[in-house]
Amino acid sequence: MQDIAIRLETGKDHRAVEELTREAFWNVYKPGADEHYLVHMMRSHPDFIPELDFVLEKDGKIVGSIMYTRAWLEDESGSRREIVSFGPLCVAPGFQRQKLGKRLIEHSFDVARRMGYDVNVNFGNPGNYVSRGFVSCKRKNVSFGAEGNYPTALLVCELVPGALDGKKWMFIPSAAADCCEDTAAVEAFDRLFPPREKKWMPSQEEFYIYSHSSVVR
Repeated sequence: MQDIAIRLETGKDHRAVEELTREAFWNVYKPGADEHYLVHMMRSHPDFIPELDFVLEKDGKIVGSIMYTRAWLEDESGSRREIVSFGPLCVAPGFQRQKLGKRLIEHSFDVARRMGYDVNVNFGNPGNYVSRGFVSCKRKNVSFGAEGNYPTALLVCELVPGALDGKKWMFIPSAAADCCEDTAAVEAFDRLFPPREKKWMPSQEEFYIYSHSSVVR
């Protein structure tokens, strides 16, 4: 596709991005979705990075979006370094499997590098990201939580090769997503959109397996 443009999100795009996010995530990880509420709330969170808030347009219509927050890696001495973490990343259902998500990732990674960031860590389905340069957190010695767990879904991409230098790290995500724990607020926000049926899908079990398993060797 040549008639594609990637640009920063503007205030006029907010509703369209929230609608896109709701459509892209509906019934994927749970019956219904809360990612559109996260998008709505993220923009005012102190960890949000507006310089990495991109939309992808085709024929003047927004069909893709990627957003970032700050996150941190802490080494064994307790020293922290700031990194980036993207999500939600979404592409409209009718445009998926056309490498548009890849374009958003690559474009935003280029900008992140110019901003001085050298590592991205995020949770996701490994099948969607290993071809984009992501590896298991275990391979880069990046654990999650004080117990030193290596979740299957925790993925690492060095924006600058060798940035992690073989040290042991603990990933500390932004608290931006904590807003979704307020289920009443999520439901109230969702009522501002056209009603949709919540139902179980096989992808929800896949998500459960990835999110509740760890790499042990």
